[in-house]
Amino acid sequence: MFRANTAKKPSPSAPATSSIPLRLPREQEDLFHNVLCVFENEHLPHAVAGAFALQHHTGICRFTKDLDLFLAPPDASRALALLADRGFQCEVRDPVWLAKARRDGYFIDLITGMSNGAITVDASWIDRSHRATIIQTDTRVLAAEELIASKLFVVRRERFDGSDIAHIIYALEGRLVWNRILQLAGEHWELVLWNLLLFRYAYPAQTHYVPESLWDELLTRFSAEIRSPNPRARFRGSLLDDKMFAIDVDEWCLQNLAQEYREQCPKINAVNPPSRLKSSRAGRSVE
Repeated sequence: MFRANTAKKPSPSAPATSSIPLRLPREQEDLFHNVLCVFENEHLPHAVAGAFALQHHTGICRFTKDLDLFLAPPDASRALALLADRGFQCEVRDPVWLAKARRDGYFIDLITGMSNGAITVDASWIDRSHRATIIQTDTRVLAAEELIASKLFVVRRERFDGSDIAHIIYALEGRLVWNRILQLAGEHWELVLWNLLLFRYAYPAQTHYVPESLWDELLTRFSAEIRSPNPRARFRGSLLDDKMFAIDVDEWCLQNLAQEYREQCPKINAVNPPSRLKSSRAGRSVE
């Protein structure tokens, strides 16, 4: 029987990568600059991530309406309080990893880890960040190793950050603390290998950017796993995408590791700003 095509129109394709600087609207720059200054003045441990960190490490420029900041969960709660007190509309979107503060159509994303709970930001992420000038502000930016770790699990149908990881390796010519990346990945080291294979495929002439010792270590590990698979190994699809692998959990009764990881994560505490903030301070500057 004929059925009408009710499928949604495909979303616009992602813009081509480019090093051409993108000038943000003045009000957006001012807002982000002021937020960073507040956090610096309050000595709040944080590091810039997202599009600004990628530009810092690779030169790739992307337009963005939000400012991604990585913080440990307790510091994210404190950041929300600071922003609420300055007239931002704040909410905890997901206590496991994401809170948002909004004003004038722009967002500050406060990120404390991965949505699946597999990786959580701690003080070492901020300690390893380094000083940088972002949006005309002397602040801190995530080190390349932590930036890579933050992208390991971004492998969803609608968004894939593998090319970002490849670009970081290429731009830095492999000058990375590889042991730190493996430490952050932990039991998920196969995702590191997966991304290294993607890098090798895209940049075969730059294979040497990845140390031979690292190739040997990871391929040896992988070979051992293939030769002697663990029959009790648990299903991990939910850690990659809870929607694409929903049937495995909901209908095929496989494990939901993402749910287990998330239950064990430290949480962001919600902040309820005084009602006066929404009215009397909504139009004021951040500082």
